[in-house]
This record gives sequence, structure tokens and C-alpha cells, in this order.
Amino acid sequence: MKFFNITSAALAASLAVALNIGAAGAQELRLSHNTGDATTWHKGAERFAELLAERSGGDVTVRVFPNAQLSGGDQMRQAEMVGRGALDLVVTSAINVTPLVPEMAVFSLPYLYSSYEQVDATTQGAPGQILSDILLEKGIVVLAWGENGFREVTNNIRPIRSPQDMRGLNMRVAGPMYIDVMNALGANPQQMQWGETMSALQQGVVDGQENPIGAVIIPQQVYEVQKYLTAWHYSYDPIFLGVSKEVWDAFDADKQTMLREAAQEAMEYQRQITREDTAKGIDFLREKGMEVYEPSADELAAFRTATQPAFDQWAAKVGPEIVGAFQDAIAATN
Repeated sequence: MKFFNITSAALAASLAVALNIGAAGAQELRLSHNTGDATTWHKGAERFAELLAERSGGDVTVRVFPNAQLSGGDQMRQAEMVGRGALDLVVTSAINVTPLVPEMAVFSLPYLYSSYEQVDATTQGAPGQILSDILLEKGIVVLAWGENGFREVTNNIRPIRSPQDMRGLNMRVAGPMYIDVMNALGANPQQMQWGETMSALQQGVVDGQENPIGAVIIPQQVYEVQKYLTAWHYSYDPIFLGVSKEVWDAFDADKQTMLREAAQEAMEYQRQITREDTAKGIDFLREKGMEVYEPSADELAAFRTATQPAFDQWAAKVGPEIVGAFQDAIAATN
């Protein structure tokens, strides 16, 4: 009996050592993103986690945290935290990074784009690489670009058919550029974290908000607290999956390739499902009781004219070289 107990203890100790060695060999990375777990942001992040775990044989795993949990709900801080190594990975939108990198506002300049083809020519081409290089200087390695989408406006007061209809509305906005856009339209912008926005809309603290249909308005059920939507496509917002340079540099070349390929495949999937959800979104929102207005070309031109001061202001902040690179890539698609 004594011999059995000693043998059992030895086996248990050996097993514990083996398990510890296995655990020490694996690495869990933490990924933070802005939105809830029903969004295409979250689905893209989860796909990345699945692909990386599969291709690394479990050596590298990713735990996804929605709603900016790891930055105390502050979606604007996530990129800065990744840059200094306090977070491993982030999925965030370009506009949320403008406090850290003002040049990121170029993607969202009002009425810069009119099609997905134009978008892809920048995010998946040389212009996107320009921004990736700038983010690298801030300690963030961009692995792949995804999509938040064309931002549409919703509110509970009245249909938005002209710039005049925006006057006096209290509008939740995501970032500093949109403050200037809303001011140009005569609205009263209030910058607010997404985690606070739904309750603010429900309680009437703000009258409306602007966000993409497929990535946010439908999965976050904005239609339950907003009556009117105008599909004015006034601004586009990409997202990106980025990793801390500190984490990136600790990987060998093979794992770096694995990380990037998994990210690119995951964000391609995320763009696809976002566009699919957007394509069927107008009909869905009408079925849910929203009053949806789709402006004519002339009406869109009026919005474009009204927001031109904000375009010019932020184009100057971004810089003519970067804006020119984007406009050249867009022109080449025509």
C-alpha cells in the first residue's frame, strides 16, 4: 500500500509537471473591441481566434473582449493601450484612433467615397499601407483591414431629407471629426462612448446617432429606440485588426505570417458578412417599423455642400499628400 501511494504521488507529480510545461508553451492573447457580441466586429474577431488556434495547434489562442471591457468602456483608449503594450490586440474603427493618429480621419472624410470598389482601392491598397506605416510608429502593427461601413443617420424627431432637417438635433457622435461635421449641419454633437449610447437614445438624452447599418444599427438593435433613418452614406469607416508591436516582435517569422494570414482571412469574412447584412438591411429596418428615407442625387449634393467646410478642415489636418493618395486611388476606379 505504501509503495502504491508513493507511485501514485510520483505519477501525479509527473503529470502536473507535464501539464505545466504544456501550459507554459501556450500563449493567450487578449483582444478588445468596441461593440457587442452580436456584431460583425465580434464575429470577425472570433473567426480570427478560431483560425489562429487551429493553425498554431493551440500554441497561440485569443480571448475576445467586447464592449471595450479592457479599457474600462473607453473605446478611444484601446489603440493607445495596444501601442504601449497594455493590450495585445484590438479591433477598432479608424475614427476612434484619430485622437492618437489624426491622419486616420482620411477614411471618414464626408462624401469621399461613393462605392465599395473605391473603398477597397484604399483600404486594401497603397493608401491603406500609408496609414499602417503611421500606426506602426505608434507601436501598432496593422494585420488586416475590415469594415464598419457607410454611416447612416437615425433620430427620433423627424425625417432627415435636407441639411436644414439636421438643425437643432442632439446627435451622439463617435469621434472628433464628426463633431465638426455635425456643427457644419447645424446639429448639436455630443461625443459619447457606444456603451452609453443606447440608454441615452432610449432616455432622450440625445435625439439620434449615426452608424453603419450592417455592422451596428441592426445587430445592436438601434431600430428599437429610433424611428427615422436616412441612408445618406455620408461617411465611411473601416476597422482594423492590430497587434501590439511588442507582442509582434516576440514572435518568430513563421508565427508572424500565421498571425497576419489568420487576420486577413478573418477580416475578409468580416467585410463580406457586413456587406451582406447592409444589402438586406433597408428592407429589414422597414419591417421593424423604421421610416427609411433614401435621398436623391440632388439631395445628396446638398449634404455634400453643407459638409464641405468639415471636409476641408480635416483634410488640412490629415495633410494634402495623404488625401491626394486617397483621391488618386479613388479616381483610378472610375
